[in-house]
Amino acid sequence: MGTALEVKGVNKRFGGLQALNDVNLNVEDGRIHAIIGPNGAGKSTLLNCFVGRLTPDSGSVLFHGKSLLGIQPHQINQAGVSRVFQTPEIFTELTVLENVMIPALAHRDGIFEFNALKPLRKETDIRKAAVDVLEDLGLGDKQEMTAASMSRGDKRRLEMAMGLVQQPKLLLLDEPTAGMSRADTNNTIDVLRHIGDSRGITMIIIEHDMHVVFSLADRISVLAQGTVIVEDVPENIKGNAKVQEAYLGGAH
Repeated sequence: MGTALEVKGVNKRFGGLQALNDVNLNVEDGRIHAIIGPNGAGKSTLLNCFVGRLTPDSGSVLFHGKSLLGIQPHQINQAGVSRVFQTPEIFTELTVLENVMIPALAHRDGIFEFNALKPLRKETDIRKAAVDVLEDLGLGDKQEMTAASMSRGDKRRLEMAMGLVQQPKLLLLDEPTAGMSRADTNNTIDVLRHIGDSRGITMIIIEHDMHVVFSLADRISVLAQGTVIVEDVPENIKGNAKVQEAYLGGAH
């Protein structure tokens, strides 16, 4: 299995704060990779470097061998990358199905250019692709609901559907279960695992809920003070002394 995302020597400073310090990361193709760490460890800063919201001071970010640096946030889908934000960014006045169709329609009509969606020329094809994604995410029976009437958990999954309909090769999830009930959280774990297995999408998850991390991740990178202190499989992370020190020591 090859490498999907390769991060080499990434540094980012904000004034006197070294937010990222020589970060190196390898994410295998088709795997779910979690990035965890205390508040202020640099997780969101690193994710923002993957999607053009921030540019590292030095280092490289390669996705299937091509640099993601210099790509504008609104163009990141052209590289086969979709991001789901911590706060759902949806059109609350539209129906669930309309929300999911919008990204595909935008690609078809030339607002974006992403080759994977070129075949979806007819609105009927786009509708079918949207319905298929909603079914995968357990939202098939809520297509005609307005997005405003959905639960928080369903809104998070709706935004996932909006990302997935763009047929990404890499899906970035920022706190995908934040604010969810335990039942919604467990359902989302099952859904994401199903998506990963059925669609073969590489995923990177930033998450504070260790139940989610250890239930989903194939591999985990632990950030503390802007540095990757450990990268390993979940069973080796749980009892790792460096990880316990980072969390219990309150690294910022």
